[in-house]
Amino acid sequence: MTQIDDQTRLEIEAAAFRTLREHLMEKRTDVQNIDMMNLAGFCRNCLSRWYQEAANERGIEMSKDEAREIYYGMPYDDWKKGFQTEASAEKQDAFKKAFAENVGDKG
Repeated sequence: MTQIDDQTRLEIEAAAFRTLREHLMEKRTDVQNIDMMNLAGFCRNCLSRWYQEAANERGIEMSKDEAREIYYGMPYDDWKKGFQTEASAEKQDAFKKAFAENVGDKG
């Protein structure tokens, strides 16, 4: 296995995160958060929450809305208006289960 120093590993992980963000925010805006949560157990909101939690752990005060705006590149309500579609009752029921299993009271 290739040996990578801690700083390089950190930079590679950050680059991978930026690429994931770009993919979800610019290349695949058609993929709905509800579908991501139902299939993978996380969505864009989880990624923004993880960003917020990492900032908070480092003593940087950041609200959920601030983290979402940083992650989405715009206010979350603007994102929803531009890209979110109506979800069926079945998808909403599946989401409730997936959210409870994967996020719980952290959301």
